[in-house]
Amino acid sequence: MTHPIRALEDQDEPALLRDQFRQLLRYRALLACGVVVGLLGAGWLALSGEDTYTSTGEVSVRSATSDPFAAGASADKGINIGSERQTAVSDAVGTVAVGSLAKSGDTVEVGTLLSGLQVTNPPNTLVLRFSYTSRTPGQAKARAQALAEAYLEIRRERTENSIDNMVDGYRAQLKPLTEQRDRLAEQETVTVGNDVTSARANLIVSISELSQKISELRALDTTPGYLNKKPVVPETPSGAGLPLLLGLGGVVGLALGLLLSWVRLVFDPAVRSTRELVRSLGAPLLGTLPRERAAAGTLLAIGRGGSRLAEEYRAVAFRIAYDPSFAERRRLLVTAPRGDNDMATAAAANLAAAFAEMGRDVLLVEADLRDPSLAGELGAAGRGGRPSWAAEREERTWPSDSRINVDVPGSGAFALVAGRRTDNVPRALTSDPVGRILAEGGRPGAVVIVLAPPVLSYADAVALIDRVEGVVVVCDPRAVHRSDLERIREIIGAAGGSVLGTLLHPGYGRLERRARRKAAKRQGRGRPAPPHGHGGQDGTDVDGPGRADTAGHTGDPTETLGLRTLDSGAGRGGNDHSSTAGHR
Repeated sequence: MTHPIRALEDQDEPALLRDQFRQLLRYRALLACGVVVGLLGAGWLALSGEDTYTSTGEVSVRSATSDPFAAGASADKGINIGSERQTAVSDAVGTVAVGSLAKSGDTVEVGTLLSGLQVTNPPNTLVLRFSYTSRTPGQAKARAQALAEAYLEIRRERTENSIDNMVDGYRAQLKPLTEQRDRLAEQETVTVGNDVTSARANLIVSISELSQKISELRALDTTPGYLNKKPVVPETPSGAGLPLLLGLGGVVGLALGLLLSWVRLVFDPAVRSTRELVRSLGAPLLGTLPRERAAAGTLLAIGRGGSRLAEEYRAVAFRIAYDPSFAERRRLLVTAPRGDNDMATAAAANLAAAFAEMGRDVLLVEADLRDPSLAGELGAAGRGGRPSWAAEREERTWPSDSRINVDVPGSGAFALVAGRRTDNVPRALTSDPVGRILAEGGRPGAVVIVLAPPVLSYADAVALIDRVEGVVVVCDPRAVHRSDLERIREIIGAAGGSVLGTLLHPGYGRLERRARRKAAKRQGRGRPAPPHGHGGQDGTDVDGPGRADTAGHTGDPTETLGLRTLDSGAGRGGNDHSSTAGHR
């Protein structure tokens, strides 16, 4: 507890990732919902969709060539495979394929036919893969083959049309040259001259070149390609099966659950991790209480053999005992942030038992004067004599007549100053008898533990901080907000105290909280509120250990410190102590 709080290092990326992953796992319900939605969607797709069949054929594309076996001949000469792929899915190919399919009785529109076609090109090849998906295996095979053959037919026609156009062009150039040659031949028979002979020879050379080009074009191999793999009738449906779809649905659902958890984490005001809790409160973590089913219905864990909860309380007590700030005054205030104070009550009682087990003279003061119940829950052994801090002139009022001895089996005993509902809580807590009680911590070997109501619900704890400087905050990390912790640190620091540490408890499960709410409602309906001035003769709460508030305590966290008159003021004693403590 003496070492400084180490800030989370920015470069500690593995720790940050682990921390964030743990935070996302807090929302297991969202993760489970995401996975369930993904699985349901995958199952719906698998069961509602019709079976489809895919047949595939492969076409090897080649360019027209005069001698495919010549050295240096390249099969990809002049081929743009991307353009060829676009040609394969064009309406021209679809129109030719529709005509061939109509001959076999399969009438289909061009758009409908091309909607089931997918043409791909394996990397670094001149191969086009025609894949056709249909509802029947035979139809898939027939249409895939028709489309592949239609593509080859379209490509052959375009190649031959290009050759014919070039031949027509060459012939158009050849015709005037032939006519001019014939005229020069006639002139040469009439007159003899070198000019006519030279011109005629040049024309013959040009005519020979054009004729050679026409012959080369006519000799080209116009084969557009080869159907390397003919489509076959598929035996099994295509697409992902039910197991694969469920697996993909689970992965997608998990991703969706993580996304929802992250969104929930961003907008969650609760403390995300123990590191954030320590950083917000500015105090170390004293311990984390385990959940024990055997502890249900019993307040004291110390005294039960083999209890993990008792060992954790002992460890926390030892850690507090050797803290320098606590060892100087030996006074400790135990409180909760807001809401339910049951866990703080259990922590105060068990810490008192742990200190008694160490051989300390422990005095546990219940400063919860609005809803006291500690004496009934502990099953106190009986009342002790008049305490040393009670003045002789004081009446038998709280706190002078509320001392009770509590025996812890096998661990010792401690003194309890049980709380009692009073008319004026602020004056009762700031009275001289309370000051003398808290001064008991100054005796050698003595420890004073004060149990206060939630610090953000009432200002009772703040009224005691100037005399009990060390504060232990007992909270559920899943229920407390970061802003609450920062406000607690500011309030306690401004009042002159310091937070010794935080004690985390697992809180109540959903079923436990529901059962507690129902029990509280049944107690509130079944037990009427006590009349004014009615209380036990021994000064304890007539309601016993029950936590139902019959005096108007709503549990609203917006309630602040104020005067709460539970009993009428008529018939009170006239001295100051009786008016501040409010005897029954």
